[in-house]
Amino acid sequence: MSRPDTIRFRHNQAILVAAIVTFIGALPLATASLWFFWVLLIPLAVMIWAWRAGTDADSREIRVRALLGQRRIPWEQVAELTGDARGRGVVRLDDGELLVLPAVRADDLPRLISATGQELPGNAD
Repeated sequence: MSRPDTIRFRHNQAILVAAIVTFIGALPLATASLWFFWVLLIPLAVMIWAWRAGTDADSREIRVRALLGQRRIPWEQVAELTGDARGRGVVRLDDGELLVLPAVRADDLPRLISATGQELPGNAD
């Protein structure tokens, strides 16, 4: 369970709705023959991914969540937070590794930084 000071970034929930509709639409095909039962696995995987994948951040770490796993990155390992050419949020670690943050846009980076409890320079409102 996430702590109250955790900021969560998730993909648009329309993806989840589309996967549910696709799952229901694939039911007649899957029940027609046992050979087509695997067709249900695709929308099911998309449903799980849409529900689970994203980025969580709090004052201790960034958690990058995927379909089957997650990676915890302590803030001490973060060298830079930036956006890429496609407008996605990217973190550069102190060892030089670049990670795209799922569901984080470049415009969301100030909110992500606020999870640390720090203020952005020049943001004295």
